[in-house]
Amino acid sequence: MKQYLLSVMQPDGEPPAPGVLEEIMRDLDTFHRELRAAGAWVFAGGLHAPSTATVVGVQDGDVLTTDGPYAEGKEHLGGLCIIQAPDLDSALEWGRKAARATTLPIEVRPFQGEAAG
Repeated sequence: MKQYLLSVMQPDGEPPAPGVLEEIMRDLDTFHRELRAAGAWVFAGGLHAPSTATVVGVQDGDVLTTDGPYAEGKEHLGGLCIIQAPDLDSALEWGRKAARATTLPIEVRPFQGEAAG
C-alpha cells in the first residue's frame, strides 16, 4: 500500500473558542480511531505555532540556524497525518473525513515510491 501525507492547513491567528476546539478534538479523535480500525493509521500529530520553529540551513558552506518559520504566510502547517491507502481515491476519502473533523483544508500528497512492506 502507498503512504499519503494529510496536511492540516491552519490559518494564522487565534485558535477557536474552547467549546469549538473541544468538539473539533473529539471529532479528530473519532477520525483517528476510524483510521486505526481500518488499518490505515501510520502516524498523526499536531504542531505548535510557527513562532516556535527553528530553521536550519546552509549558506556559503556554513550551517546556520534561524528562529521562526521558514516562510511567512496567512496559513501554516498545523498538523499532519500519515496514512496507508491502496490508491489516491481512498486517500482522498480519508482527506475528506479529516477536513470534516478539523473543519480545515487538508492537502493530500503521496509519498514517492511504494511503502515498505
